[in-house]
Formats: sequence, C-alpha cells, structure tokens
Amino acid sequence: MRSKYLHITLCLLAALAAGCAGNGAASAPTSAPTEEPEAKPKESAAPANVPAPAPEASPSPSPTATPAATATPAAEPLYRMNAAYRFIPIDDSAPANAVLLTFDDGPKDEDVVTSLLDTLDKHGAKAIFFVNGYRVKQNPELLKLMYERGGTIGNHSYDHINLKNESADTIEEQLASVQSDVEALIGERPLFFRPPYGAGNDQVKEIAKNHGMLYMTWSNGSLDWDSSARDKPEVVIRNVMEQLHPGANILMHEVPWTADALDELLTRLKAEGYTFIDPSTIQLTD
Repeated sequence: MRSKYLHITLCLLAALAAGCAGNGAASAPTSAPTEEPEAKPKESAAPANVPAPAPEASPSPSPTATPAATATPAAEPLYRMNAAYRFIPIDDSAPANAVLLTFDDGPKDEDVVTSLLDTLDKHGAKAIFFVNGYRVKQNPELLKLMYERGGTIGNHSYDHINLKNESADTIEEQLASVQSDVEALIGERPLFFRPPYGAGNDQVKEIAKNHGMLYMTWSNGSLDWDSSARDKPEVVIRNVMEQLHPGANILMHEVPWTADALDELLTRLKAEGYTFIDPSTIQLTD
C-alpha cells in the first residue's frame, strides 16, 4: 500500500515537471520600460498689439536735491558819485579816466536800441537806460531787450514831467509806477533815478532815495536833444569830447543820430585813454 502511494506521488511529480518544461520560462524584458516624460506646457502667445511687460527696474537712489538758484551778488563798488554827479574811484583799483554812458527817454525804437546795444557790445561797454513809464507800457519787449543784452535800467519818471513843480503825491506816483512796471517785466527794480530835464529838489531826491535809487543828473551833456545836433552825429561827438573829464556822467538819448555817432565816439574815448564804468560797480549809498 505504501508502495502504491509512493508510485502515485512520483507520477504526479513527473507530470508537473513535464508541464513546466513545455511552457518554458518567462523571458526577461530586454530593457526596462522608460517613463514617458511629462509634456512641457506650451507658452501662450502674447495678445496682438500688447507690448510685453518691461523688466522691472531696479530701484534708483533718491535724487539729490538741486540747490535753489541764488541771485548773482552785486559787483564790488569801484566808484562813488560826488555832488557834481561825477564818478570818483573808491580806491586805486579803479581807473580815474573812466566815463558813465547813459541814454534817456526810451524805450521807443527797436532799430535805435539794437544799434546802441550792438555798439556797446563791440566796445565792451555798459550803460544805463533811463526809461519813461509810458514808453515801457508801449514797448515792453524793448525794455526786456535792453535788460537781456546787459543794459542797466534806470527810472526817468512815468510821464517825463518837471517834477520840481509837482506835489509829493505826484512825485511818488511818477517814480513808484515805473519801479513796479519795470520789476514786473524783468524781475528787478531800478537802482538809479534821473529827473526829466535834470529838474529836481530835496523832495524829489528824498522820494528817489526812499525807493532805493541813487539820484543823478549829468556832468557831460551831448546836446543830442538840441536842434543843432539833429541828424548830425559829428556834432554829438564833438560836444561830448569838448566836455570830457575824468568820471564824466555822459547824457545821451535814444535817437538815431546818437546811435550813428556812438561807435566813433567810443573809439575816440578809448583813444584818449578812457574806460567805461559798469553801473553795477557804482556805490549806491553815501
């Protein structure tokens, strides 16, 4: 019985072995399957006509504050005016043979003003332009031209009237209106005053002083306002040269024949050894 069971067991084992051999062993794969890479998401196209954003700018340092502009300081005074309206050097640094050039009764004629300014520039000279208020109202651009090209603006009253015969209120109005009108146009108030006709008195002088102006007439008259000099530049030149003196305060006007005379006049003054006083170097106080 035992042999029978042994026989059966052996038969079963033989059958199992035969079946395994018939099916064959499973082959190992030649390569391990690779993992399919994750698809890279497509970049969406920028909408038409929409600019790409600019790269973010790195923060810039805070700007340094620009200093406020300061007014150019006045030149050191070189000359003072004496009682005869002549200019005296304050010290040896200024030449005694020097003259102040002045022109009254403008601004009124662009051609004349431009000619005067061109000639002054040619000779490196400066001048005071004593203006009337009513002409400033008529020709504000000419006043600006005078100033922008280096002219010093002086006050010659509003209406060119004889102030010596006027009340204090009228004198005040005549001077103050020019001060304010000029300041409105160029940002500066006149520092020099010349009364029309050279006619003034203590009252006029005091009111001019109250407005911070140096009162003056002249010490050398060109007589270019006289009929004897009209349209005669040579007469203007002769009149000035005959009265020439150190520190001369030369009175001229904004008229064509003076403009025509100016180049020759300044040439002759320089030939005589004279220089031209810059108004900014005149001492304004006593």
